[in-house]
Amino acid sequence: MTAEPPLKLALIIGSTREGRFGTTVADWILDHVRRREDLSVDVIDLADVPLPTVQQATPVVTGVYPSPDVRAFARRIGEAEGFIVVTPEYNHGYPASLKLAIDSVYVDWNAKPVAFVSYGGLSGGSRAIEQLRQVFAEVHAATIRETVCFAMAHSQFDEHGRLRNPDGPDLAAKSLLDQLTWWAGALRDKRAKHVYNA
Repeated sequence: MTAEPPLKLALIIGSTREGRFGTTVADWILDHVRRREDLSVDVIDLADVPLPTVQQATPVVTGVYPSPDVRAFARRIGEAEGFIVVTPEYNHGYPASLKLAIDSVYVDWNAKPVAFVSYGGLSGGSRAIEQLRQVFAEVHAATIRETVCFAMAHSQFDEHGRLRNPDGPDLAAKSLLDQLTWWAGALRDKRAKHVYNA
């Protein structure tokens, strides 16, 4: 019996703010992903993705993107079989950079699972996640139940980017990745036989 190839994830760093904390949180979950032999990962830092803020008139639902920057981004989203979105919570919501990224492509998100790792103040980013679930539903992506939320995130990590008390978050990361892997594997098989592959 031939072993399945590793599932291809894209880890998306949603904040583009100067001095952001997102890279610290992303490095933490990335370490968990890289320990697994059943997963491979492409890190997409939106601070490095030059998406146009004024979008072309061509509807993104067609999968035809006139901008070369959008085409390059769409290719990376299209190659991924699942996503981990690392998002802050800004003013009870998620960052505009993340909304621009989601809206810039369409078919490339279809029938793929999305997991969330968030950070923020008292809510730990949970309000941003709840809003993102609605947005991803509209691009036909399946958001998973398990999340990791870091309340008062700056105080949870030391100056070297290590968690001060890793036990709870590490268990949550395992649950998140187990569930994401299950969904990504199930949807990999179904996408080839369904309308989403039309």
